[in-house]
Amino acid sequence: MTAVRVLLADDEHLIRGALAALLALEEDLVVVAEAATGPEALAMARAHRPDVAVLDLEMPGSDGVSVATSLRAELPDCRTMIVTSHGRPGHLKRALAAGVRGFVPKTVSARQLADIIRTVRAGNRYVDPELAADAIAAGDSPLTVRETEVLELAVDGAPVAEIAERASLSQGTVRNYLSSAASKLGAENRHAAVRLARERGWV
Repeated sequence: MTAVRVLLADDEHLIRGALAALLALEEDLVVVAEAATGPEALAMARAHRPDVAVLDLEMPGSDGVSVATSLRAELPDCRTMIVTSHGRPGHLKRALAAGVRGFVPKTVSARQLADIIRTVRAGNRYVDPELAADAIAAGDSPLTVRETEVLELAVDGAPVAEIAERASLSQGTVRNYLSSAASKLGAENRHAAVRLARERGWV
């Protein structure tokens, strides 16, 4: 039986090292590469062509969903799964839309993770039941694509002028989008709107 070739990407060195050591105990799994950032994960995947890429959701450079989107286009035979400590509903929906086959919290045991890697490799899907239930309960984001984009640019507290420049919009238009997003989310201002949208995984 051919071993399943696995790429591990997580910016927390201790977690990544522990996972690699635990998965090495499984006879049919072999960790062929490790990465600490989104761009590094892509480079390692191109170099080693793993069967399954286990990606942390939040990594420097680009998040796990962005990496999964790129891998789907470049290496369609590589299955992707997200392991996260931030299992918010919007993240799960984005991940599934990007073709991610597995979505699990970092609280899973090594044995469970090994089983899920095998499930994903076989072409099946595994989503943690609690995360799935939360996503269904939260419903879809009420924000438009443009409102989401402008809120994302406002995450670091950037001034309206800077957001306008980065989004190639007028300052008045940016203010309108921020105000519309805040009212849809029932937030008193744009800072509260950003916080609420992040809590739900919509930005």
